[in-house]
Amino acid sequence: MSLWRIVCGLFFAAALLGGPPAHAQSSEKRIALVIGNGAYPDGALATPANDAGLIAQTLQAAGFDVVGARDLDTATLRSSLREFLDKAAASGPDTVAFVYYAGHGLQFEGENYLVPVDARIARDADVPLAAIRLTDLVRPLATLPLKARIVVLDAARANPFARSGQPLAGGLALMQPDPGSLIAFNAAPGTIAPEGKDYSAYATALSEMIKQGGLPLDDLFERVRLRTSELTGGAEVPWQASKVQVPFLFFERTSAAPPDQNRFVELRDKPIRGFDARDAYLAALTRDTMRGYQDFLAAYPGDPLAKRVRAILAARREAIVWRESAVADTPEAYWSYLGRYPRGPHAGDARRRLAHFAVAYEPPAAFAALSYDVPPPPPDEIVYVERPVVYFADPVYELPPPPPVPVVFLPPQPVFYVDLAPPPPPVAEFVLPIPIYHPVPPWVERPAYVVPPPVNVVNVNIHNTVVVNPASQSVVVTSPQGQSLPPLPPAVTAGAPAAAPPAGGPAPAPASGLQQMIQAHPVASAAIAATAAALPAAALLRARQQQAQPPHAAAPAATGPQPGAPQGSPATIGQPRPGQPPAGGPAPSAAAPAGAKPLLAPGALPAAPGNTAPAQHLATPPQTPQTGRPGAPPVATAPQTAPSQAPAGAKPLPAPGALPAAPGNTAPAQHLAAPPQTPQTGRPGRPPLATAPRTAPQPAQIPQANAADAAQRAAAQQAERQRAQQAATVQAQQQRAAQAAQQRAMQAQQQQRAAQAQQQQRAMQAQQQAQQRAAAQASQLQQQRAAQAAQQRAMQAQQQQQQRAAQAAQQRAAQMQQQAAMQAQQRAQMMARPRAPQPAHGPQPQHRPPCEPGKPQCR
Repeated sequence: MSLWRIVCGLFFAAALLGGPPAHAQSSEKRIALVIGNGAYPDGALATPANDAGLIAQTLQAAGFDVVGARDLDTATLRSSLREFLDKAAASGPDTVAFVYYAGHGLQFEGENYLVPVDARIARDADVPLAAIRLTDLVRPLATLPLKARIVVLDAARANPFARSGQPLAGGLALMQPDPGSLIAFNAAPGTIAPEGKDYSAYATALSEMIKQGGLPLDDLFERVRLRTSELTGGAEVPWQASKVQVPFLFFERTSAAPPDQNRFVELRDKPIRGFDARDAYLAALTRDTMRGYQDFLAAYPGDPLAKRVRAILAARREAIVWRESAVADTPEAYWSYLGRYPRGPHAGDARRRLAHFAVAYEPPAAFAALSYDVPPPPPDEIVYVERPVVYFADPVYELPPPPPVPVVFLPPQPVFYVDLAPPPPPVAEFVLPIPIYHPVPPWVERPAYVVPPPVNVVNVNIHNTVVVNPASQSVVVTSPQGQSLPPLPPAVTAGAPAAAPPAGGPAPAPASGLQQMIQAHPVASAAIAATAAALPAAALLRARQQQAQPPHAAAPAATGPQPGAPQGSPATIGQPRPGQPPAGGPAPSAAAPAGAKPLLAPGALPAAPGNTAPAQHLATPPQTPQTGRPGAPPVATAPQTAPSQAPAGAKPLPAPGALPAAPGNTAPAQHLAAPPQTPQTGRPGRPPLATAPRTAPQPAQIPQANAADAAQRAAAQQAERQRAQQAATVQAQQQRAAQAAQQRAMQAQQQQRAAQAQQQQRAMQAQQQAQQRAAAQASQLQQQRAAQAAQQRAMQAQQQQQQRAAQAAQQRAAQMQQQAAMQAQQRAQMMARPRAPQPAHGPQPQHRPPCEPGKPQCR
């Protein structure tokens, strides 16, 4: 079957789902690579595989063509990255490429590295030899003419590597994205995140915000930072840097969406001084910039949260200084770094580079120090970065807990994310786990301009709940109203193009749409049956190579429990695929939950609606079971031939994790996870053995054969009854579990309604409080204005009184002057008047004649 027929069939099925032809309304293609590495020999990680499975199905729902794998070694991981780059190069300029990696990541001398599961890093110098440099992915990706590139690393963790040599700095190194790219870390540069139980807080927050719909990239990752910090109690502060210029939305909100009443935009745009201390901290965390944190410290230097802000600011300042030093890559730059941070996280890297330059660690008396973009750290910051690993939950720091995010800024986390169950263990090597898919809201849709991805159960049920049980090969699809639905809509299973009959062979019988699709597109049908992200070709090849090895020679990929496996269970490397019993005995019976739809077995068709008969196989016609052997194929006593061949033109459906047969090859598809097993006679469900013709038994041997047959029949019947009882018990347990799940769903809906009502009540209370504060402020303002007016009036009255007093004093002084002048004038006039003679009232004086000199009367 040609690749062109497969591609055409996939686009035809996607066109049936979308309505009009894809080229009439689609332009944006979406591809994704999702890796989860957790099975490390030095210490297994519980969450990366589960996180990768959760993000993979979220991206599938958003219209991405997802390729994913778990626990890749060095060669397979490097080949998978190369394969993804080739796929991106062939996708065209309207492609959005998304890369998600969960596992161990390291920074070494300014570069970030992805750690494969087989990496052996005993000392610091082993990092560039055993790990894969991140720039080997992002730089070639940046050179491709793509619409946007998004690289997300959930890899800033405490690492058990490099126990000798110079210590490695913790977390990941600060990076600058290329134009048209976004780079996101689960923790701020130079810091590490705590380990989760089943899923990491960052993965659940990222999946939640993608499903909200209508969020641009910057808004989405800002909300992811707030949610992750809230879930981890401030221990984890994600970081992102973006240079994506084109608009991009994972999902769109339709016109039926309720109005967005939260005030998240205020955290980004409103001045920090306009908030109280708790909301100001959230605003600084949302912006995640040096300026934002400094504004908080300027506004609230004495608040308890200032200590936490100083720790975040100290880590960011040190990361910037180290990046500028590493970019300069000169002895002067590293001396300058050691001058600011002699015991900083990157002191080991700086000394390692100085040794490379063959210069002393101590700087000379005079050298040209590097001029940094940030000032030196104040003394109250330096204490937070005097260690190789910075962890905000370190008890040494004694940081106060961050405030919860009010619902007016960020809605509460959905209930199904709060208690998200771990996925079942994977059924094949390298295959990602399949968590329960929870639907997006009904008012959230994929953008109409997105090219439909390859069809699978998730991306055709984005508004329904999908539960997959790989062990029982069953899938349960439930609508929001609680109705059980088929895994694939009729629009997908009807009308697919049929395969052309082989040359010279008989024409196949008329088949249904699904049968035609299986026959024409076996690879796509296998992906639909598996419902998991497709494996990279390198992982498929690696699995085939491991399968070809003898069982005793196949080295385990890792030690430690598998993600999602029960505590105490050994690692399940090379597990059998669905429907294949493990080596050493038949598989235990596992009944599907009530309402479950069995996944398509290799080469099987689902039963018709209303028909309770088991699915019919396509490749092999039904055979009459031998009497006395339930479910066993007939074993001829006369000379027999090989089993019946499949009808001409029929293509068996490959099992999940198996490779289809090459064109012209009539051998069955090869399984990847377990080596081929030789069927044994007498095991129920085994195909007949193709042995050489044999003769009929001698009469003397017939009683012995009959007795043996009777014993085998009795044992088989007893085993069948036991399996039936076990199946009935498991089915009853699953029915009870389904009922409990429905009750939990109802309780969750009630809790969600109560939370919404509480949120509305809080919003009303907040509005009332705001109105009261506004009224109080208005009243206070009025009182202030009245007091000012009274004060002004008093001052005016006082001034007028003083003016009147002064005028009165002036008038009195003028009057007194006038009176004094008049009195003086009067006196002068009186003095100037001649005096009148006074009458004599007594003896008059005697008048003497005038004396003349010499006369006697003058003597």
